[in-house]
Amino acid sequence: MKISVFGIGYVGAVSAACLARQGHTVIAVDKDPAKVARLSEGKSPFLERDLDELIARGVGSGLLSATQDAMDAITDSDVTLICVGTPSLADGRLDMSYVLQACKEIGQALRSQDRAHTIIMRSTLLPGSTAQQCVPAIEQASGKRCGRDFFVGYNPEFLREGSAVADYFDPPKIVVGADDENTTRLIMDIYEGIDAPRITTSMEVAEAVKYADNIWHGLKVGFANELGNVLKASGVDSHRVMDIFCQDRKLNISPAYLSPGFAFGGSCLPKDINALRGLARSAGIATPLFDALMQSNTAQIDRAFHMIAATGARRVSLLGLSFKPGSDDIRESPLLALGQRLVDAGYELKIFDPGVANAAQNGVTVPSLGALANMLSAHHQDMVTDTDVIVIGHHSAQSEAVMACANDDVPVIDLVRLNKTIEQRKGYHGICW
Repeated sequence: MKISVFGIGYVGAVSAACLARQGHTVIAVDKDPAKVARLSEGKSPFLERDLDELIARGVGSGLLSATQDAMDAITDSDVTLICVGTPSLADGRLDMSYVLQACKEIGQALRSQDRAHTIIMRSTLLPGSTAQQCVPAIEQASGKRCGRDFFVGYNPEFLREGSAVADYFDPPKIVVGADDENTTRLIMDIYEGIDAPRITTSMEVAEAVKYADNIWHGLKVGFANELGNVLKASGVDSHRVMDIFCQDRKLNISPAYLSPGFAFGGSCLPKDINALRGLARSAGIATPLFDALMQSNTAQIDRAFHMIAATGARRVSLLGLSFKPGSDDIRESPLLALGQRLVDAGYELKIFDPGVANAAQNGVTVPSLGALANMLSAHHQDMVTDTDVIVIGHHSAQSEAVMACANDDVPVIDLVRLNKTIEQRKGYHGICW
């Protein structure tokens, strides 16, 4: 393919050199004459393992060149990658000015073109930016229409400084977001010969994946460091602990607990987080990340309460009370906390949790339940009569049974994403989807 790459920064230079290595004809574009000159000389504009050699090879073969002229680059290519920077503004918001300027220049160049052009956003963009800002900027500058005269897709990069070339040819995944199959196929074809999971999705999801990855990476660093600080004060080898921790691929290094939904609870997580925070305080060690875990958990309960309040309902059917389905344990249950808050606020509450109801009849959990014990129902049909809103707290067969006989006009607040069918209901609201 003939590909132009806008931006000879970190992502752009690596992408351009690697594309040339794959056999594509690549024109790198940048406003900085020093970067253009250095790349044209076959040299990398910055230090990065293997990049100097790759650029020298690309320039020497004639497959890689550089220019400051956006018009020439667009004229001589069929596909354009936008790899310009998206730095932070003083208030933390994303600076889109470089991306939008590139879109404007590309659009102006497209105005005189009589063939379709594909533009691939590779800069890190907040979800919705490509469709809501980039496409309109290109359309306005070009006088052409996306999906007819030019095509746009989003293809996030997963390059680490120091190993970017290796990461390009051995990525953890290749993600392509586009609105049509032809654009998706074209972008995927760029990576022919690279063995990696290939994922197609919407542009918005593709944009969000990059943020999910980076924030998760930051969270992991913060978690390891904070835990290490506390363990050092206790005379424990934190590296040995994490070596063992990482060997658990079932729960720790796995998809477990990574599904958006309601708050955590039970006899372990809240207690153990608080215990470690207490140990840290006694040693004079700050644990802002661990502190924020509990704040975030409480905020999710608050979110559910406010979603219920926003419906205007006064009679609430709550499906589930234990901290997770298949258990009658209500210790630190976020559903128990939500139910108690609803009652305290004057709502009429009915609760369906057969496991807890059975335990309550045997006197096991009555003391912990308090007034909520009188609100437990033994029949799922009770949940769909004389109710203004149904709150799904358990992903269970019992919740499925309730929803199967619920009227379509009853609003639903879903805390667990029960199934696709109920998401079609008019009054359906997922807590974080």
